[in-house]
Parts: sequence; structure tokens; C-alpha cells
Amino acid sequence: MTNIAFIGLGIMGNPMAVHLAQAGHTVAGLDRSVERTAELVAAGGRAASSIADVVKGADVICVMVPDSPDVQDVLEDVFQEAETGTLIIDFSSIRPDVTQQLAAQAQALGFRLLDAPVSGGEAGAKNAVLSIMVGGSAEDFLEAKPLFDVVGKTVVHVGPSGSGQTVKAANQLIVAANIQAVAEAVVFLEAYGVDTAAALEVLGGGLAGSTVLQQKRANMLSRSFEPGFRIDLHHKDMGIVTAAAREAGVVAPLGSLVAQLVASARANGDGGLDHSALLRGVERLSGKAVS
Repeated sequence: MTNIAFIGLGIMGNPMAVHLAQAGHTVAGLDRSVERTAELVAAGGRAASSIADVVKGADVICVMVPDSPDVQDVLEDVFQEAETGTLIIDFSSIRPDVTQQLAAQAQALGFRLLDAPVSGGEAGAKNAVLSIMVGGSAEDFLEAKPLFDVVGKTVVHVGPSGSGQTVKAANQLIVAANIQAVAEAVVFLEAYGVDTAAALEVLGGGLAGSTVLQQKRANMLSRSFEPGFRIDLHHKDMGIVTAAAREAGVVAPLGSLVAQLVASARANGDGGLDHSALLRGVERLSGKAVS
């Protein structure tokens, strides 16, 4: 079994850390909100009080925090406090160029870094069926694979450092566009008085079917937007997509449009809602009462 430090016990990190503890690993957890460590402690883990405390004796350090600056701040302290040679797995979704810089810094200091962003949302984390796209060395990937298999279902090594983040950016582009399309379809169907639940059921069985339609239709039908993945975070991710596309010299016209729609939702106060709340933006543009 492995001694694991897990930094960041939010919507995604908390169930992941719990699964690792339940699998028999020794897990110490750290979060800015101390109460978030309760489930990990109940699962047999330990609540740590600081970076120095959480990484003490760790074989693997897992990080799951919101954005690039957060990862940079955490790793600055980790590099000072952890034992040289420790494997660091960054599950966060951040800029590919930042990951590459951090990987180079880690290597220079004697650490090993894998970028391993995940997809599947809160449901995927709770059910341990996340898709995990991993960048870094093949050797480090093989070492970490047993841990990935505890929290994920589809685990793929996609290339060198930064590749995981690049694939995650593509994932977020597809997801946002799909959510927007489903939201528009729902408002369209409702405008014609169709039995929307029945319509989405049959659409889900055809070529229009998708994981997004399966997982998000209940949110849209009930107008329940408790966050599984917040619009604030998808806004951040769409910024990564559009910036990386520009740097690569490729066009993403649909991605740019969806990025603006996500930004509009956030500007209208929906940032803390689940990204299925893009439905509310369709209602606004359609001149309908916002649910």
C-alpha cells in the first residue's frame, strides 16, 4: 500500500481521496476548509494541518485545486517540504504551458510530475469511473496506474508533460458545446409543448445521445443546478481552450462562441451553478423567464 498526500478536498478531490483510503492506502488530506476532511477521516484517512504535515512520509502527492495559480502556489511549498524523488500527480485542470514549466521545475529539483486531469464530474468521482488523461513519462505513469485505477475507469497515457492538460482542454470544449446544444434543444422542445422528458429519452437512444444528455437532462428538466461542475470552472477551462488554440494557430469558431456564452452566464450571476445552467442563458436570449 502507498502513503498518499492529497491536497484539495473539494467536489472532486474529496471522493477521490476517500476511494484511495477505502482501497487500503494511507491517505493524509489537506484543504483550506478543515470540515472537508471529515469524510476522509471517516474512511480511515488523516486530516493534515499544513503542506509540511501532509507530505511527511508521502510516496505520492496528489493535487486537486481549481486553477493554474493555485497549483503553482501548492507546488512551491511541496517542492520545499517533500522528499526528493517523490511522485506528484496533479489532477487539476490547468494551462498546458504552466504544466510544462512545473514539470521542468520538478525535474530540476529531483521530483517527478504527472499531469492527470479528470473528466466525469462529481458523479464520476463519487462512483470512481472518471476518465483520466495523463501526461508525463511512461515509467511514472505505470507506477501511478494502480492509484488511477482506484478512482477512474478510463485511464490513458496520452503523451509527455502537458499532454494531459491539452486533452482535457479538448474535452471541455466538447462538453461545453454539447451542454449548450442540449440546453437549446430543451428550450426549443418546451416552446412547442412537447413532452420534453419523453423527447429527451428517445433522443438519448439515437445519434443525438451522449453522456452529457444522460447526466444533465434531469438538471435541465427540473431546473436544479446544484453544482457538480461549476460554470466558474468551465469558464476558466474555456479560456484555456481559446488561448491554447490561438497559440497553436488553429481556429475554434464554435469553441469561441461557446466560451462567450459561458462567460455571459457567469456575468449574469450563474458562476456558482452547475454548467447545465447554460440553459438559463438560452432562456435569457429567447426572452423567456429565467428558471
